Amino acid sequence: MALPACLPARPGCTFVAYQRMIPVSGETLKDAPAMEVFTVVKRNPFVIPLAFAVALVMVIISEGSYWRSVATLDELGAMATARVDIERLERGLLDAETGQRAYLLTGRSDFLKPYQAAIQRIGDAFGALQSRYGDQPESAALLSQLRALTDTKLSELAATIRLYDQGHREASDSLLLGATGVDKLDEIRSLIAQLMGEETKNVQEGRKDVYRTLLLSRIGITLLSAISLLALVMYLRESFALQREQRQQKRLIQAQRDQLEDEVVQRTGQLVELTHHLQTAREDERSRLARDLHDELGSLLTSAKLDAARIKSRLGDRAPEASEQLMHLVGTLNSGIELKRRIVEDLRPSSLTQLGLAVTLEILAREFEERSGATVERVFEPVKLSPSAELVVYRLLQEAITNITKYAQARHVWIQVNDGSGFVQVSVRDDGVGFDTSVPPASAYGLLGMRYRVKAEGGSMHITSWPGHGTLIEARLPLG
Repeated sequence: MALPACLPARPGCTFVAYQRMIPVSGETLKDAPAMEVFTVVKRNPFVIPLAFAVALVMVIISEGSYWRSVATLDELGAMATARVDIERLERGLLDAETGQRAYLLTGRSDFLKPYQAAIQRIGDAFGALQSRYGDQPESAALLSQLRALTDTKLSELAATIRLYDQGHREASDSLLLGATGVDKLDEIRSLIAQLMGEETKNVQEGRKDVYRTLLLSRIGITLLSAISLLALVMYLRESFALQREQRQQKRLIQAQRDQLEDEVVQRTGQLVELTHHLQTAREDERSRLARDLHDELGSLLTSAKLDAARIKSRLGDRAPEASEQLMHLVGTLNSGIELKRRIVEDLRPSSLTQLGLAVTLEILAREFEERSGATVERVFEPVKLSPSAELVVYRLLQEAITNITKYAQARHVWIQVNDGSGFVQVSVRDDGVGFDTSVPPASAYGLLGMRYRVKAEGGSMHITSWPGHGTLIEARLPLG
């Protein structure tokens, strides 16, 4: 007959396994980089403000250098445009004078077109330069002088053309060949050269300003890079120090855990040895007591029964009342002998030595079934165990039956002892009220003692239970 399957897994159902618990090593714990960074920042509160300050300063320097460079480049572009306008002004004057001379020499009106175009370019150039030098007093003064001389020069050119057109050729030639025009042209060139010099000076200043901006930007970025490297070195130093401290703490914790583990193993071994010694002493005392009861008390009760039988035979039918009392005495002696036998069997089951483990367990299960009224389904296979291990199995089953009788209120009980692969499997299951294994019971010394006894024999014991779903006790013992 096969033992029913183990109790189904249910939410909250606790499986209790008593074995060596190995602590998790500190070296196997996963590091948390975020927590390390948080710890470093907590230990060094200036790290975050310094990082923000460095980033802000770098942004300010970068943006400042950019906008200053952009402004300088725009100014250099304006300077280049001004130089072009000045050159256009000078070339316009030359073109106007050339067109005027060609017209006077040839009389052809088509030479007036370059002259008029030059006049237009001169006006445009002055307009552009006026807007350029509006906020520059020195250059504006030079431009005013240049404009006055240019207007005078253009008036002279226009006067010669007008005289020529009116037929006053001698007057126009005299005005054309006069020294005044040459002097004014030299003054105009001088003013143009001054304006070009001012623009050249401004270009040089702009280039110097760009160089200064780039130099300041380089210096600032270099300093900030040095500060950032210093902050990084400080952070790495603190991080390494923190890691060293954590490793040291892990080593200390691991050493303490190893020490505690060794102490737990040592104490557990001592407790198992003590339990084994106490149980051995208890079994020896039970054996001695059973032997004394069987030998001494048994002989006394048997002797008293024989004496009562002899007295009854001598009295015969002469004293019916005395014979009746003797029969009652014999019955009482028989009850005492039976009680003695049960006590001796409880103390040290003789059937275990004489009949073997399977028969002894069958007798124990049958007596429990008759006494409790519960249905007991049992399978007892012949197994090979040492005498001490057989006694452990018998006591385990005896303790389980006692607990079922007292607490379980079970209607069905399944008991199985079978030979496994290199071990003996013992199972006791009931359909009683069960209990919560996560809550220590008020009295669990019987099962606790059995657990250590099983462990002393090199085996293991497990209990699975949940309120309302019965209890399963499983034990494994090595083959003898």
